[in-house]
Amino acid sequence: QVQLVESGGGLVQAGGSLRLSCAASGSIFSINAMGWYRQAPGKQRELVAIISSGGSINYVDSVRGRFTISRDTPKSTVYLKMNSLKPEDTAVYYCNAILKSSGYSPWLNYWGEGTLVTVSS
Repeated sequence: QVQLVESGGGLVQAGGSLRLSCAASGSIFSINAMGWYRQAPGKQRELVAIISSGGSINYVDSVRGRFTISRDTPKSTVYLKMNSLKPEDTAVYYCNAILKSSGYSPWLNYWGEGTLVTVSS
């Protein structure tokens, strides 16, 4: 089965940086896109950044210019470099992938378990 494993979360001071990683493993036939979502306490989960297999990138307005999403396609890995972190960036960050696990399966969303990012002021 497909697994998404995140790493890189932690506690950082405002203005600092963190780099999140997410590696997809298991049965992967084709990846359409990989990205990052986040959910803060009491708030809805929101898309942070996404990169398609063709290289198209989208960011939520609140992180544009501070965060950078990138990928290592042969390793099925996506990264999120977070600079100039703010307390409002505090959330659980979830990796997401849209992929086919086989040539006969549909396109499905897969989720990691999340990694906590805490930004102190």
